[in-house]
Amino acid sequence: MPGESLKKTLSPMMLWGLGVGYVISGMYFGWNLGFKEGGTLGMAIAIGFIVVMYAAFSFSYAELACAIPKAGGVFDYANRALGKDIGFIAGMAQNIEFIFAPPAIALSIGAYFNLFFPSVPVLAIAIVAYLLFTGLNIYGVKAAATFELVITILAVAELLIFAGVTLPHFKAANLTNNPLPHGWAGMFACIPFAVWIFLGIEGVGNVAEESLNPQKDISKGFGSAIITLIVLCGLTLVAAVGVSGWEAIVYKTGTTESSDSPLPLAMARIVGDNSFLFHMLITVGLFGLVASFHGLILAGGRATFEFGRIGFAPQFLGKINGRFQTPAYALLVNMLIGIVALVTGRTGDIITIAGLGALTLYIISMVSLFVLRNNEPEMTRPFRVPLLVIATFSIIVMSYYNFKLALIYFGILAVAFLIFKIAKRNAV
Repeated sequence: MPGESLKKTLSPMMLWGLGVGYVISGMYFGWNLGFKEGGTLGMAIAIGFIVVMYAAFSFSYAELACAIPKAGGVFDYANRALGKDIGFIAGMAQNIEFIFAPPAIALSIGAYFNLFFPSVPVLAIAIVAYLLFTGLNIYGVKAAATFELVITILAVAELLIFAGVTLPHFKAANLTNNPLPHGWAGMFACIPFAVWIFLGIEGVGNVAEESLNPQKDISKGFGSAIITLIVLCGLTLVAAVGVSGWEAIVYKTGTTESSDSPLPLAMARIVGDNSFLFHMLITVGLFGLVASFHGLILAGGRATFEFGRIGFAPQFLGKINGRFQTPAYALLVNMLIGIVALVTGRTGDIITIAGLGALTLYIISMVSLFVLRNNEPEMTRPFRVPLLVIATFSIIVMSYYNFKLALIYFGILAVAFLIFKIAKRNAV
């Protein structure tokens, strides 16, 4: 649907807010489940590899977004560089990431909110969050991005406060306690949770079409966002584990049940669970979760919209709401699929499937980057950077250690691709 276009309203500051906001929930939950697999040493090594991958990926993806500022992100890049078949696979991987990541975050929103109101079911809170923030995204991108910027700033401030309260109680011995609970193999099992910490930053590329000056603003948004996130990652994880060791932030107090709210567990060890600081952490921590939840809904809507606009999915998904000029139909379909995933309640599995989608996206992006540099050197690029291929190793390891989930993920890709080919053949 070439006539459908999105409004240009996003400034560099808003792009920073979106970039950090997409990811910041990864600082609030999810990562702690990696310590159960690999301990402090295994998780630290996994995070080190993933930080290098994301730093290189962010600048390379920014190059692609500047050269091809379209809402489809990797789908548009791969479609141009590698053809429609690979473009379809890239787009499906991106859709899986952006559709499966929000349900995991919604469950954590429910878990944090449930600490205040234990009588309200986690699932009910999560579904209400989906309805509320899908509605906000339908209302308008500028309002959505402004909201995202405000709550992202609050979420960053809260992480800094958390570090300020916990770091004075840091003990180095807590970092070396049971550092490899499952041996070196546990380090590989940590990878999905290390990826989760930064998963979603590529969503900045999906709003390139709506930025005021894509060739200048996208690179600023990506660069400032990834630097902010690396600093916050180091501070938050060291501060949380340094209080009482990794077991204290993986398991709910007095149980062997995994927790979706590690920062309150660490804070409670210092100030108790009835103090002002504890309740402030939960309250503002919700903003961090909401920032990522809301931001990924925004990016996912654009990715699905582009899929429909180009004709790779039902065309109604590629239509813009006449009143609000937003991809309302794509947002609503994504919400319905996300709510179905919510009902499973399996946060770790949802995170892993989203991570597999992300790594597939990264690998295809890298190949597309090299092909476009070779085939279309005249394309507008504010900068050029080298790129590492850690993602290839990561997806192999993730698939090995999560074989059943990998079968589900690749099965979804295979079925979708088969339907795409049949539909394409029938259309000719």
